[in-house]
Amino acid sequence: MKEINIHTHSPVEMIDITAAVSKAVKEENVRDGYCIVFTTHTTAAVTINENADPDVPRDIISALEKAVPQNASYRHSEGNSPAHVKSSLVGASETVLIENGRLVLGTWQSIFFCEFDGPRTRKAFIKTING
Repeated sequence: MKEINIHTHSPVEMIDITAAVSKAVKEENVRDGYCIVFTTHTTAAVTINENADPDVPRDIISALEKAVPQNASYRHSEGNSPAHVKSSLVGASETVLIENGRLVLGTWQSIFFCEFDGPRTRKAFIKTING
């Protein structure tokens, strides 16, 4: 299993980690199988979506902000309940196929680490499995 460190710079942002995941897959020397990208943080997430147009991640963030507003009546006393809800909605992991030693992603797809309670230093874990 590989671990990557991610330094976030904003309270909410989506960071493309595809290159780091690809590097980890190459280092593990898995020809065919799959990898799991997972974060242990309860106020962050991992997703796959388009990265060709920077407005797509911005639109995702905007839609999540509208769906889970910062100023609702939350009970959690730390003030980061919206981040917890967004993390649950998006999810803590993604599974990506590996074929011929490469991630199987569509032309426009990238793997994103989603920060919902930043800025922070975060971790994501990459587990590759031969198959």
